[in-house]
Amino acid sequence: MKYDISSMTAEAVGLLKSLIGIPSVSREETQAADFLQNYIEAEGMQTGRKGNNVWCLSPMFDLKKPTILLNSHIDTVKPVNGWRKDPFVPREENGKLYGLGSNDAGASVVALLQVFFRLCRSAQSYNSIYLASCEEEVSGKDGIESVLPGLPPIALGVVGEPTGMHPAIAEKGLMVLDVTAVGKAGHAARDEGDNAIYKVLDDIRWFRDYRFEKESPLLGAVKMSVTGISAGTQHNVIPDRCTFVVDIRSNELYSNEEIFDEVRKHIACDAKPRSFRLNSSRIDEKHPFVQRAVAAGRVPFGSPTLSDQALMTFPSVKMGPGRSSRSHTAEEYIVLKEIEEAIGIYLEILDGLQL
Repeated sequence: MKYDISSMTAEAVGLLKSLIGIPSVSREETQAADFLQNYIEAEGMQTGRKGNNVWCLSPMFDLKKPTILLNSHIDTVKPVNGWRKDPFVPREENGKLYGLGSNDAGASVVALLQVFFRLCRSAQSYNSIYLASCEEEVSGKDGIESVLPGLPPIALGVVGEPTGMHPAIAEKGLMVLDVTAVGKAGHAARDEGDNAIYKVLDDIRWFRDYRFEKESPLLGAVKMSVTGISAGTQHNVIPDRCTFVVDIRSNELYSNEEIFDEVRKHIACDAKPRSFRLNSSRIDEKHPFVQRAVAAGRVPFGSPTLSDQALMTFPSVKMGPGRSSRSHTAEEYIVLKEIEEAIGIYLEILDGLQL
């Protein structure tokens, strides 16, 4: 089918400007969700809503067909220092649209919505669901995780994140550990007490030096980083407690539970995971979506950054306009041509896709 990509792009850019103008920091997305829900319903589509998550099912939904989920998030991080102008005022200059959330992930939100509208108006061998989710930036439990159990079974998820419109067919997972050593307080001037700081040294060294055996061709090795440490009350008191934080980025060859079991074999301190829920993901390179993306000149890769893909139990791919390097930065922007390109590529892959 022939599409008027330029008019779709103009509509998408107009919507993105409106969304930039509505502050939607994680857990404060109500106004943005209201606006987007009203916008979709003005197109004659019925919506669902749970919290600040908004979704829409394609008309004539048929449970006998497989279903594709088109998803991106409406929440943003808080503005960082360095913005020269108001981050909530959209600013178009030299073919770029500046504003908080323009790149991460507003451009994906609006491009996927335009694609969803067009796919709904043509015969496809699959159903489609559009979902604008919240709390992605904080991996919140009231985000996509709260919605997925209530949706029809999904065969494929397309997650809109800034990837330069190349498909991330694997994504690293995340597990955060809080590690604690307990000693005994005493006066620093006397030979007393049991210094908890000294008790963590060997374990911190282990986290720095240990290498998990299995490395992924796409994601590389499991990466462990000690990113915070806390101990002591004053200079003359031997600390009786020391805690440190470990950021662990898993590849698809290990579950977070498997990594935690391995950690416990090697360290002496007490370790507690904050969650096991953010596992790594991988989709087969022979999947029809990936094959169509390759045919369209896209290059599959493995992504080190986390997204809502980690909460999907079905095959998924991360792909959207923009560049990850612009996310969470001052003067965040999207190139308008990137939105136009994204709409065209999404349609080239999805129109007529057979699952």
